[in-house]
This record gives sequence, structure tokens and C-alpha cells, in this order.
Amino acid sequence: MTARTILIADDHPLFRQALKLAVGRAAPDATILEAGQLGEAIEAARGAARLDLVLLDLRMPGSEGFAGVALLHAERPDTPIVVISSADEAEAAPRARAYGAVGFVSKTADLATLENAVARALAGDRDAPVAALPADDISNRVASLTPTELKVLLGVLAGRLNKQIAFDLGVSEATVKGHMTAILRKLGVQNRTQAVLAARALDIRFAD
Repeated sequence: MTARTILIADDHPLFRQALKLAVGRAAPDATILEAGQLGEAIEAARGAARLDLVLLDLRMPGSEGFAGVALLHAERPDTPIVVISSADEAEAAPRARAYGAVGFVSKTADLATLENAVARALAGDRDAPVAALPADDISNRVASLTPTELKVLLGVLAGRLNKQIAFDLGVSEATVKGHMTAILRKLGVQNRTQAVLAARALDIRFAD
């Protein structure tokens, strides 16, 4: 049987080392991939023949709040993502789940807690339900976008033109325009500026 593969995405080498220890205890047979910024994590996820788990920090170079969760979930929708972050859990956990994460662990957790989170995620467990976001919360509307629509929206958030987004995604500009029409409808907004404001629901406040 092919060995399991786990991606650790965090920009702090010492914390990545701690996560590697937790993974080594919970899944000693696993192949570990490492990334120090979101772009590296996405490339690793895209290139892995098999990916069983992602351990993801919300706050690292290239990440726009929950964009990392959303983009990695879009790339590998069947791979569980556990967020490990210094963000306030009461606020961040439900939003992380809305964008595709299966669990949330504070960076203040001890090694045993990290190990348990890895083991639970690999076993298919999910965090207990948390209070639902309001039905009209913009996070729910952003989370309703398809993976490609989400990538287009994040391109808009980054200030890229339709033709640039089309090049990034390897599609035609007309296809991007079609996705933009769907995005505006799903978000309940009228134009790109309003879409950018909606996309900022991906932001998150971090603890000092």
C-alpha cells in the first residue's frame, strides 16, 4: 500500500518541526511535505499523487486570511485540512470549517493535542459541530462558490484583470467573464468593487 502523504504548511521552521514530531507519532509511515508560504503549499498539493492530510497555518506569506483554506480545499476537495493557528478559535473555527477545514487547533496546544488532531483527521473524524454562521453571512456566500469561481474571485481580490486571471487559470477571458457573472449573482453584488469587499470576508483577526 502506498505510504500516506501529509503536507505541513507553516512559515515558522520551529513550529513545522513540532508538527513533524506530532505527525511522526501519529503516522510514522507518512511521507511529509513542507511549505513555508501559501504558493508552495498549493504547488505541493497540486503535484502530490496522494495527499492524506494538510496541516495549515492561516497566517503565512501569500495568504489572505482564510484564502489558504479555501484554495487548498479547491485544489484537493477530498483531502482533510486541519487549521493550526494563533487566531481566536471562537471566531476562526467556524469560518475555517465554512471554507473546507475539518478541524482547528490552537498554536498554544501541546504536542499530545497536535498528535491527537492528526490521528483523528487521518481516521476520518471531524470536529464537533460549532455554532452555525448566520444564514446571510457573507462567508457562507463566498463558501458557496465553486473552486474555479473562488480562484477567479481571489484573482480579483489581488487586483488582477480578467485577461491576467484567464492566463493564470489557463482558460479564455470569456470563460473568466462567465465566472464573474456567476460570482456576482451568488454574492448578491453588482460589480467587481462590491465583489472585492465581499471577498474580504476571508480576512481574520489574529491574537497578539
